[in-house]
Amino acid sequence: MQKIIKIGTRSSKLALWQANLVAKNIQEIEGLEIKTEIVKIDSLGDIDLEKPLHQLGITGVFTKSLDTALLKGDIDIAVHSMKDVPTVLPEKIVQAAVLKRAGSLDVLIPKEENNEEFLYQKEAIIATGSLRRKAQWLHQYPSHTIVNLRGNVNTRMQKLHDSNWNGAIFAQAGLHRVKLLPKNHIKLNWMIPAPAQGVVMITALEGDEETLKICKHLNHTETQVCSHIERQFLNTLEGGCTAPIGALAYIKDMKIVFKGALFSLDGKKKIEVDKTCYMVDHKELGKQCAEDILSRGGTRLIAEISGKEPTVNMLSTKQLALSQTDLFSDEIGFKMSDFIAVKFNRLKPSIVKNTIKNVVITSKNGVEALLQNFSPIELNFENIYCVGRRTKRLIEKKIGKVTHVENSAQELAKFIVKMKLNEVTYFCGSMKRDEFSTILNENDIAVNEIEAYRTVLNERKFDDKFDGVLFYSPSGVISFINENQPNDAIAFCIGQTTANEAKKHFEKIEIATMPTIESVIKLVNQYYNK
Repeated sequence: MQKIIKIGTRSSKLALWQANLVAKNIQEIEGLEIKTEIVKIDSLGDIDLEKPLHQLGITGVFTKSLDTALLKGDIDIAVHSMKDVPTVLPEKIVQAAVLKRAGSLDVLIPKEENNEEFLYQKEAIIATGSLRRKAQWLHQYPSHTIVNLRGNVNTRMQKLHDSNWNGAIFAQAGLHRVKLLPKNHIKLNWMIPAPAQGVVMITALEGDEETLKICKHLNHTETQVCSHIERQFLNTLEGGCTAPIGALAYIKDMKIVFKGALFSLDGKKKIEVDKTCYMVDHKELGKQCAEDILSRGGTRLIAEISGKEPTVNMLSTKQLALSQTDLFSDEIGFKMSDFIAVKFNRLKPSIVKNTIKNVVITSKNGVEALLQNFSPIELNFENIYCVGRRTKRLIEKKIGKVTHVENSAQELAKFIVKMKLNEVTYFCGSMKRDEFSTILNENDIAVNEIEAYRTVLNERKFDDKFDGVLFYSPSGVISFINENQPNDAIAFCIGQTTANEAKKHFEKIEIATMPTIESVIKLVNQYYNK
């Protein structure tokens, strides 16, 4: 039976153009005979509208409809303009592919042909529904007036035609796709586009391996790399649709060139970053550039945009995902910075040449280090013992079945002693948990320690006064203390081992009930909501 891919899309002219492009590309995959069906989805269906949008991780009702259709099995893939998709996708939905970027530029469409005189005049009226475009236009032309412009591409073009405005701002790619780009358009090369502007994104269910394999044929690697950097920048700044944020990455001479900026709503304030790196170093580029902006006043600017003054100020010694920062209570303000970095070591092939009977992995970093060096098929482990539920999930997803899991290295050591094992192979970090090996050695169990990764201290000095500091490892405490004073801050710790290190420097310690980042955040909320 011939495979049929149901493609979900909105019914606007631009959305249908994008869906039909995806359909055409699927049908042209060499060696495969696949039929496609376009499914228009604009209804909200049975979405629970009582839930706030930020809890669903979705910014628009149409995106919610497409996600719901995917989860219900009504469609196999959904096609989006990537710039409209939240940086954190709903659970069970993944990015299946991105098409080659059509272009990222914003363009100005003057109402009257060949009339650009207003660009040099003090007063003019420009239309846009984008906070980013509004802020950048006012930064360039502070005396101009901005009016709101909403609707699909066709509707907005008609509104411009019927108005007394001087012009309106659009994405060049969108107008070009639906053949509405007039000859008199003005390219705004100075305007930084929205993250992933001009990129078509395909989403699918995480477990639908057949569909994901098909979509892989459509993926454009260069666009994927650049859009990842731009969206990582947006995610770290936590702008979403509430802050004027621009980002653009492109590849030139085998290097990544990135430019990003955060603006105030009135365009008067601008914090910009430009950075170039080699392709091999691109994975954290967006986050690093966003951190740079945050450290130069970005955190304060975002607080001003939100209009909220936090009553409590926290510092996280690790960059958090958007889904995690959303867990903080509204009255809690926070800054984030990675106080430690992880470097994977190069491991000899002989280490996994033969079957290893008992393997111990105490962190996700240990799992990632193994996968950086070996393919899963090379990791022939008879028994795997690990620390933490998330480490267990990653192991079972990437390597194989976990024999036993505990919440701490100390508890795992006690279990191994109880099982009377003779020997274990411990894939650890440079700052390994000494109590684990000590307990085993004291009970005559041989420990073959293999340093799979190195923890590098990434010290950074803060002049701010924090009410509390969130710590996720002993090395994070050490890195923080090297450049900062605890003052009267409370140390919120992920576990007992981290707390033991914090006790050397902080007078007040709070320990999470579970060794997860979410539990530490929950602990902070509970402490200040007593």
